[in-house]
Amino acid sequence: MRKPLILRGARQVGKTTLVENFATEFDCFLKLNLDEEEDRLLFTRYKEIHRLIEAIFFHLQKNPTEGSTLLFIDEIQNSPEAVAILRYFHEKRPDIYVIAAGSLLENVIDRKISFPVGRVEYMALHPCSFLEYLNGIGEDFDRQVIEELQGDTIHERLMYEFRKYCIVGGMPEAIKSYAQTKDLLSLDPIYDALITSYSDDLEKYSPNETQTKIMRHILETGWQKGGEMITFERFGGSTYRSREVGEAFRTIQKAMLLELVYPTLNNRLPLEAQLSRRPKLIWLDTGLMNYKSEVREEVFSVSDISDAYRGHVAEHIVAQELLAHSTKITERRYYWVGNNRNSSAEVDFVWKHQPYVLPIEVKSGINAHLRSLHIFMSDAPHDLAIRVWSKPMSIDEVKEPNTGKTFRLLNIPFYYVGVLNKVIEKITRN
Repeated sequence: MRKPLILRGARQVGKTTLVENFATEFDCFLKLNLDEEEDRLLFTRYKEIHRLIEAIFFHLQKNPTEGSTLLFIDEIQNSPEAVAILRYFHEKRPDIYVIAAGSLLENVIDRKISFPVGRVEYMALHPCSFLEYLNGIGEDFDRQVIEELQGDTIHERLMYEFRKYCIVGGMPEAIKSYAQTKDLLSLDPIYDALITSYSDDLEKYSPNETQTKIMRHILETGWQKGGEMITFERFGGSTYRSREVGEAFRTIQKAMLLELVYPTLNNRLPLEAQLSRRPKLIWLDTGLMNYKSEVREEVFSVSDISDAYRGHVAEHIVAQELLAHSTKITERRYYWVGNNRNSSAEVDFVWKHQPYVLPIEVKSGINAHLRSLHIFMSDAPHDLAIRVWSKPMSIDEVKEPNTGKTFRLLNIPFYYVGVLNKVIEKITRN
């Protein structure tokens, strides 16, 4: 029943390294990089799967073994023939384990690739979560404390590390460099190189010159809008029209560099995105966003992350942590708005915790000021709401003023977002 696995993710999130580490569990590892012409030509010369496999072994100077074999096809978006032949690995050579990776795969699929629907499976790889960041810098004790839900014992220390995580971000190269140097400013060349490579990649697959200019504009000015609701029309002070900008944003989204997070009107499953409303712009990594927005010093100096950059940094990092829970390609984040078009009620995020939809607010302040949360909970089919803040974990009993409904407000520090399901399960058991 095994199918070839397509590993999706933005460039430089660690796909190749992850597969190479995984490959140590196999008797034979075959690696092809379709950025290289010699590797790419194998798929145009050999159309029959058994001959192709023989050619790959010969090309890589490897002998077939009786043990397990992993074939890794990197940058597969460069070869429509390689994508198309994946189906035959599933149908005719299921004995070979196959992983393919491609940073801009969907952009190519849309135009020229016949895709083996139903013959492959997918996994999304995102930048490192806070727990993975702690592991990367050698703070395994702190990670264990969080996983065991004992964070209150070292709360101030964990919040200090979380503020640094907001600055370093989750890109593996940045984490590795910071672990070695402990110098935040030394990360600047890494961020610059990453953003330049993203721009170069997108331009290679742009359908026309206009789209190239708009995507370049978004990658230059859009970081300052991270965590905000945006309008496509004249985005970033440009003269570009809504349709052109929307198309450019959707192309960049397919490259997994950002997500347009749309609102939902529902406070129960299923969630449905309101595509006619304004989306929030969430980039792949908060560290990159803070660098390009030039707010790192502010983030580092504030005592409460919610105070940095008008609250956008706090909301953005929570969005990043929420997405890190899932490896599903189809996983999407939502925020909630009131049913009335003129309503100003808005909850930062909603979280699917079967069978319910839980509201998440990212802010400090007293409970009475969480007006939108009260509106959401007034007819929700459960009694649990979540607030993410910089204080230790606590639970308040809150009374909704209009309906009189009483609900529990679970207040969790930022460092618990990555173990949110575990926190909720502990609370609901008690």
